[in-house]
Amino acid sequence: MTSYLKSGILFCFLLGMVSCKSQVGSTKMEEKIISISDTAFVNLKDYNQDFVYDMKYATTDNFLKARVYDCAECFLRLKTVKALIEANTAFKKKGYKIKIFDCYRPLDIQKKMWKIVSNPEYVANPAKGSIHNRGGAVDITLVSIDGKELDMGTPFDFFGKEAGHNFTDLTQEVKANRMLLKEGMTKANFNSFDSEWWHYNLKSGLNDKISNVKWNCD
Repeated sequence: MTSYLKSGILFCFLLGMVSCKSQVGSTKMEEKIISISDTAFVNLKDYNQDFVYDMKYATTDNFLKARVYDCAECFLRLKTVKALIEANTAFKKKGYKIKIFDCYRPLDIQKKMWKIVSNPEYVANPAKGSIHNRGGAVDITLVSIDGKELDMGTPFDFFGKEAGHNFTDLTQEVKANRMLLKEGMTKANFNSFDSEWWHYNLKSGLNDKISNVKWNCD
C-alpha cells in the first residue's frame, strides 16, 4: 500500500510540474507582450509560428531584380504584430494562413530601392517615406493549410490595373479570394491599398514616425 501511495504522489507531482511549466510558458509570453511598448519593433517569429514566409526583397525574385535585405526577417511594431496575429487566427479557423512577402522596411532600404527604380508608381519616394518605413504595413497573400497560394489574379508586385481592388474583370474565384483576404484584414483594423491587392496598412500605423531601425542578421 505504501509503495502505491508513493507512486501516486510522484505521478501527481510530475503532472503538476508539467502543468506548471505550461502555465509559466504562457505567462512569460504574456509578460513579454505586456512589458514593451506597442510601438516597439519586434520580430513576428518571436510571437507566433503560424505564418508562411516568402520575403521577396531578401531575394532577387522581385520587380527590382535585386536583393535589398541582408536577411529574411519580418519586423513590425508590436501593435501591428498583434493585429496580424488576430487576422491570421481568424483565417486559420477557415482553413487558411497568411503568407508574408514584406514587412517593416528601414528607410535606408527604401533609399536603396528608390536608387534602383526612381518611379513613385512603383517605389515610394524616401523623401516622404511609406508606411512600410513606419512598421505598420505588410505585403501578404493567403495560402491553404498545405501551403498552396490562393489565386489572386496577378502575382505579387504586379503593377498593372489588374492588381487593383477596383478592377472587376476577374474570375469569381479570384474575386472571392481577394474579398476573403480584404474582409479578414479589415476586421483586424487594417486598411487595404487601392492599387495593390497584397498591401495592407494598420489603421493607426500612419501616426508613427518613419524609422531606420535595423535588425541583426546573425
